[in-house]
This record gives sequence, structure tokens and C-alpha cells, in this order.
Amino acid sequence: MKNYLNFETDIKNLENELEKLKDPFNQEGLSEVDTKKISKTQEEIDEKLRNIYENLDPWQITLVARHEDRPKSKFFIDNLFNDFVLLEGDRYYGEDKSVITGFAKFKGQSVLIIGQEKGDSLDTRIERNFGMMRPEGYRKTIRLMKLADKFNIPIISFIDTPGAYPGVGAEERGQAEAIAKSIECCMELKVPTLSIVIGEGGSGGAIALASSNKVLMLENAIYSVISPEGCATILWRDPKKMLDAAKAMKLSSKDLYELNIIDEIIPEPLGGAHRDRDAILLSVKDSISKNLSFFKGMTSEDILNHRKNKFLKIGRDKGFIDNPESLSATQSSSVKIQEIFNSKKNILFFVIAILFFIIILGLAL
Repeated sequence: MKNYLNFETDIKNLENELEKLKDPFNQEGLSEVDTKKISKTQEEIDEKLRNIYENLDPWQITLVARHEDRPKSKFFIDNLFNDFVLLEGDRYYGEDKSVITGFAKFKGQSVLIIGQEKGDSLDTRIERNFGMMRPEGYRKTIRLMKLADKFNIPIISFIDTPGAYPGVGAEERGQAEAIAKSIECCMELKVPTLSIVIGEGGSGGAIALASSNKVLMLENAIYSVISPEGCATILWRDPKKMLDAAKAMKLSSKDLYELNIIDEIIPEPLGGAHRDRDAILLSVKDSISKNLSFFKGMTSEDILNHRKNKFLKIGRDKGFIDNPESLSATQSSSVKIQEIFNSKKNILFFVIAILFFIIILGLAL
């Protein structure tokens, strides 16, 4: 049974009609399939889907990103990678089922896979804690990321979480510290790292694993510092203003790409990724292959500097730096500071000279 969003009522009615046309013997008086009407109805469905999904507002995109039939991390792991070996436990406290981790092969190349998993049924959602990671989950990923870095193995992360788990137990076990350590670990890695936001990329729960060389997003995914409902509650004390919040937060893939927060938008099939899983699987596979190839021939220092530059440039003007690409170059910080000081010193000398000239002119008069 298909699940429809509240703005897909017309599509639901048309698809129900289409199902009846394809099975005419359930309707009294019909004995053959009306192929012309089926084709016409299918064209009408496609046209409505196109019109709706080309004009989604940010809140509707949020609903699509949360769609319960949307492909989850486990689906991509099962279908994109070979010889996957599941690894569990943080060696401190226990196992966190909300994140799937392990080594696998992608087109013959060894990779580390990290996937935040929401689950696809009520039982699995409860088991996976709806994709909300606890401290032990982040510590598990840190352990494995360091292992991958040691053996020069690229890391691929699938991001899909409303945020880190806010429970008392998680806070007692150091949730904030675990997230901070995870971000620090991601930034220090010397192997290529790819993060793909496949659904929700919520708050620190997402950025803890998405501090990568390349951050990719599915077309109808979202990536934000807080949920639209949470933002509306804080700013307007009214969770019903989630549309205003979603617009202001710039959480869609198009907005984030324009702001240079993400590196690539992976297109989805007409009507969202949940309508054609094979098509989205192929798109993600091509994107991973292309982005892994980007780092071939780069040294470990090049990869590290590429990641540093990416995050240092976000929301930043040039200032005294002529080339933003050199923000994390290997030259010493003292040399950079000296360059800035010299440029300021020249400006100061020029200003003093003008003032001196004005004073001399005043005395002469």
C-alpha cells in the first residue's frame, strides 16, 4: 500500500483509478483492458507529478525528505556495495543500532561505510531509535574512521537523521563531547571522505559525520541546524509556522548548493526517490564513483587541505587574502600574519603621510 503526502491527493485519486483500469474484472460489466484510457491516465499522473515536484516549497520538501517509503541507508548499503562486513560496538559502552558501520567493496575498492538508519517498519524504527544516534554511536564511528585512516581506506557516509538523541542517558554519557570529537576526527582524516544526505540532515547529529571533503545531497533531501518545527517554536513560539521557518532556514538542496554549503545535488526520479528506487540507486552509484575518482592522484596532505579549504571558505569574504584556495596552505601562520601586518603597515604609513602634509600646510597658512 502506497503512502501519500497531503499535497498528493489528486495523484492518489488518479493512481487508484489507474489500478481499477488495469484490473477491469473487479468492475461489473467490463471484460477487457482499456489501454487508451490507461495511457491517458498515466500521462495525466506524470504531468501532475511534474507540476507538483517542480514547485515544492521548503516545507513540502521537508515532508518528502521524511517520507516513510523513502530509501534508507540500509537499502543503499545492500545494493551498492559488495562483501559488506558489519562492525559493532564503541569499546566503551555498547552498540548503537541507529548507525550501521562496516567495511565493504565499491567497484573493487575497499571503503568504510557509515549509514544512519531510521528503519522501515515500526519495529525496526524503534530498534534503530528513528535514526537518532547516541554517544556510543559516534564513538563507534570515530573508532572505525581512525582505522580506515590508518589503512588509507576512503569513507562514505549516508546521512539521514532528525538529530542526535536528546535523552537524559545520552547526555549523561557525553553526547555533546562525542559529537565534537566526531567532527574533530572527520576534519583530521587524510583519506577521501564523502557524505550523502539521503533524507534528513538534522543538526549536530548530521554534521558530526558530514564534515567531509564532498557533501552531496539528494534533490529532495534537507540539511539544517534544527527542524522547521523546532525553529518555529523557538522564534515564534508557534510550531505551526514551520513553512516560514523552512523558508528562512534555506534547508533545501538548491539553496545550500547556491550557498556553497554542499558540493553536488543528486537528481531524483519524478515524484521523489521512493517512486523509483532503481533510478535513484543508479544516480547515487554514479555520483560516488565520480567523486571517489576526483581524489585519485592526490596526496594525503592534498586531501586534508582540500577539506580544510572547503569549510574555511563557507560564508567568508576574501579579506586580506587574495586567493581563498590558499587558506590552509602549508606555509606557516607567522608568514601569513606578517603579510597581513605589512599590508596594514603600508596603509597606516600612507595615512600618516597625508596627515603630516595637512599639518605642514596648515602651519604655512
